Amino acid sequence: MPSAVRIDFVSDVSCPWCAIGLKSLETALGRLEGEVKAELHFQPFELNPNMGPEGQDITEHIAQKYGASPEQQEQSRAMIRQRGADVGFDFAMDKRSRIYNTFDAHRLLHWAEAEGRQRELKHALLAAYFTRGEDPSAHEVLLRAAETAGLDRNAAAEVLSSGRFAAEVREAEQFYQRNGINSVPAIIINERHLISGGQPPEVFESALRQIVANK
Repeated sequence: MPSAVRIDFVSDVSCPWCAIGLKSLETALGRLEGEVKAELHFQPFELNPNMGPEGQDITEHIAQKYGASPEQQEQSRAMIRQRGADVGFDFAMDKRSRIYNTFDAHRLLHWAEAEGRQRELKHALLAAYFTRGEDPSAHEVLLRAAETAGLDRNAAAEVLSSGRFAAEVREAEQFYQRNGINSVPAIIINERHLISGGQPPEVFESALRQIVANK
């Protein structure tokens, strides 16, 4: 019988390493099929909680936040593009020119969990931003992602327009920050074991094997 594990995947939909980490984790879980049965929960983390509705030019933003030159940024993008390709994720860097606020995306993800379609929505949101260069703060983009994930568009629109789940998302964000999560992705297994960053599938596979062996 497969060993059951809970995985809390703390991440943001505007984080490229989160997209890489998710695909890597899913690759590892595919390799462990029949050995590990994962219950996956996506938890909110905002890289830029104070970002205004207009967003910011991505090159300008990364220079301000991290001090990276345009040349360093281009090298980083090339590495991210390759790491994405290695795990089957398409980063279209030429289409992604701005950083946006992601709070409403997290509210929608919170709702989608209760609807049983959270992972599907997460994938749709990552593809919208990183593969098509769409604005993940725009409600029309979020609604299209919801439909792609198999969710009801009208119900998703009600969540977005009503402001529902704002308190729950803030509470979850604060919980993980209080517990030392200050960068993403942060992958927490069985609420005890932390794996940080967009690791290769082999790292997740090895860690999961060790964790279930020691249960």
